[in-house]
Amino acid sequence: MASFWLGQQSFGSEAVAMNNKGFRRGSFQSSTSDEDMVEIAGGPLDFSITDDDPPLDREMLGGFSLYNGGGMNGTSQMMDFLEEPLPGVGTYEDFNTIDWVREKSRDRDRHREIASKSKESTWALIHSVSDAFSGWLLMLLVGLFAGSLAGLIDISAHWMTDLKEGLCLSGFWFNHEHCCWNSNETTFEDRDKCPEWESWSQLIIGHGEGAFAYILNYFMYVLWALVFSLLAVLLVRGFAPYACGSGIPEIKTILSGFIIRGYLGKWTLIIKTVTLVLAVSSGLSLGKEGPLVHVACCCGNILCHLFTKYRKNEAKRREVLSAAAAAGVSVAFGAPIGGVLFSLEEVSYYFPLKTLWRSFFAALVAAFTLRSINPFGNSRLVLFYVEFHTPWHLLELVPFILLGIFGGLWGSFFIRSNIAWCRRRKTTKLGKYPVLEVLIVTAITAVLAFPNEYTRMSTSELISELFNDCGLLDFSKLCEYVNDFNSTKGDDLPDRAAGPGVYTAMWQLALALILKVFITIFTFGMKVPSGLFIPSMAVGAIVGRLLGVGMEQLAYYHHDWTIFSGWCSQGADCITPGLYAMVGAAACLGGVTRMTVSLVVIMFELTGGLEYIVPLMAAAMTSKWVADAIGREGIYDAHIRLNGYPFLEAKEEFSHKTLAMDVMRPRRNDPVLTVLTQDSMTVEDVEAIINETTYSGYPVVVSRESQRLVGFVLRRDLIISIENARKKQDGIVSTSIIYFTDHSPPLPPSSPSMLKLRSILDLSPFTVTDQTPMEIVVDIFRKLGLRQCLVTHNGKLLGIITKKDVLKHIAQMANQDPDSILFN
Repeated sequence: MASFWLGQQSFGSEAVAMNNKGFRRGSFQSSTSDEDMVEIAGGPLDFSITDDDPPLDREMLGGFSLYNGGGMNGTSQMMDFLEEPLPGVGTYEDFNTIDWVREKSRDRDRHREIASKSKESTWALIHSVSDAFSGWLLMLLVGLFAGSLAGLIDISAHWMTDLKEGLCLSGFWFNHEHCCWNSNETTFEDRDKCPEWESWSQLIIGHGEGAFAYILNYFMYVLWALVFSLLAVLLVRGFAPYACGSGIPEIKTILSGFIIRGYLGKWTLIIKTVTLVLAVSSGLSLGKEGPLVHVACCCGNILCHLFTKYRKNEAKRREVLSAAAAAGVSVAFGAPIGGVLFSLEEVSYYFPLKTLWRSFFAALVAAFTLRSINPFGNSRLVLFYVEFHTPWHLLELVPFILLGIFGGLWGSFFIRSNIAWCRRRKTTKLGKYPVLEVLIVTAITAVLAFPNEYTRMSTSELISELFNDCGLLDFSKLCEYVNDFNSTKGDDLPDRAAGPGVYTAMWQLALALILKVFITIFTFGMKVPSGLFIPSMAVGAIVGRLLGVGMEQLAYYHHDWTIFSGWCSQGADCITPGLYAMVGAAACLGGVTRMTVSLVVIMFELTGGLEYIVPLMAAAMTSKWVADAIGREGIYDAHIRLNGYPFLEAKEEFSHKTLAMDVMRPRRNDPVLTVLTQDSMTVEDVEAIINETTYSGYPVVVSRESQRLVGFVLRRDLIISIENARKKQDGIVSTSIIYFTDHSPPLPPSSPSMLKLRSILDLSPFTVTDQTPMEIVVDIFRKLGLRQCLVTHNGKLLGIITKKDVLKHIAQMANQDPDSILFN
């Protein structure tokens, strides 16, 4: 339930332009809806605007100001001089962390109020029941929207991918497969050839044979790829800069309590949906599975605005987003249970049991909706669904573990290479030309992909081909074996000698592997929607298929060897190359993302084969162990660290023997801690402190001499309260005394009115003593989602520790640059 801060990665050279200097009247009247887009301006990111460390030293290192702390008391009345809460008090600005404790407290207060009123009237009882049911209704809507959008994306991407190669004469809206399904002249052997489907050379010059026709088709393939990718990057750059990438690192950030206005808004949803189709159709080495999680979370966030309970409470909204992430994976892989486990293992930080049930329901509805749409026409939720029935032997665990080792090595290589390239993109002129970069990578990909049929097809189709278990009715090159029909028993085919088609396919797959391995490094992180699941699975599936065919031929020609003689007799169906491809895909995906449990469940939901759980588990665990031995971070955590997002990882242990006094501010030679007193400061004094500092909140003490702590007040709440008091309460002037106490002394008739701000004061800020071990402090920050913690000595306020202080200290202890933590 921890929280961390995030700043938006610059779009090329574009950056988030924010201005929060000092105290400005009317500066907090902005909307709190996530629909707002953040202003994007040309220029470098400016980290000198505000100081993230409240009442500490004044070094200007922060990114965006963070409102650390918040009042949990008086949520029903935020101002003593008003009967109703002030708009804006208790809400959050962009690029701020939510106060988990306050949000949960508010929700409990709201629930208690509804429960107490439900006994008073029938209408109140109906309201109570509808409030309890609203969560399930919201999950139903999230599932329906996520499933519908996934079906739309699947159908559109399939059609536009085929558009690069030709057009259906009987209806331009048909893709290649559907076009030939409707034809009466299609034979089973040539089911992908029919007179209704014509290539671009047939449409333009009237025939499809010869060198010129090949060159024309080649040119049209590259041209369409460039057009699709150009449209995608221009739409992202022009309308929704947040729509680029996979979105999973940012979703993790938001789910842990950070606010990024517009990241889950309606414009991001629309542009991400459209550009995801364009990016996948362009043939770039990317997938739609990761971005589908972002799309589903956008649906969840937008639908939250229909329900007051979720619209007004950021913690409750994050429960919905966790369930939406599960629905996103559910429709991406057709794996509802895997989606729930993915949300639990990889994305969510706060995952109570109630969220688990609702995630399960949302994933179920999303999968059911996608199944009803039936985008692939095969009653399956994904293009590469397969079923294996051949049992595996214990000795096959050796090649499965080898695939796990390869997956770990490939994962580590990819992460290091991709991070190095992304760092180069951020620190050189390359980042200033995102459109040119996308076009160059697309051109290289298309030019190298067209000659090879395994790279020309979409990556999902490639994985489907590699997973396939060859039968008598399969006519692809991978299934061109030398058939001996005398030894065929029923539907099971024995291991057979590889024919010329298989050897050709092996060479083509080896070339495809080289292209996928290297081009994916440069593709992931560009300014188009890009998922990493499918390219990683493709790399593993190619290696697995190559190894599987090698094992199959070894068993066929040397079945009398000791390792085969016990279980693989001549004429038996011993080795399933498609199973090796599936295990390899799981190993490579695990090596890149470091998923384990959810990965295995997703893979067996894909294949419908429970008997293959052990090989998948062996490969996934081996892959994780090998990758962790080389580098501890998965690809998403690595991108979080690259961009300087202060992410407090819950999985890592803090083992150093430092104390709170070693980390707190102020330190020696620092300015003294800026505090407010409870009953001796005027409005002018407080406004002067707000003007002179950029801190996010201020401790309130009894007096400067005693330094006895009373509470903590947010800068944002102070500004709004003083502004409203000047406008709406008579007699509030610069010399009015501000009281943070329950009772104020009687004032002479001639003195100005007092301003009571007790209700915006957090009377229970988290405190630790200066001798508290830092491992306990780090644990508190992680598990309670704190933004700051006050340090006391013998009951007196001594200093403050912010989350950024904790992160810098952890980086310092790990011999990393503490100044790499860029954002609040």
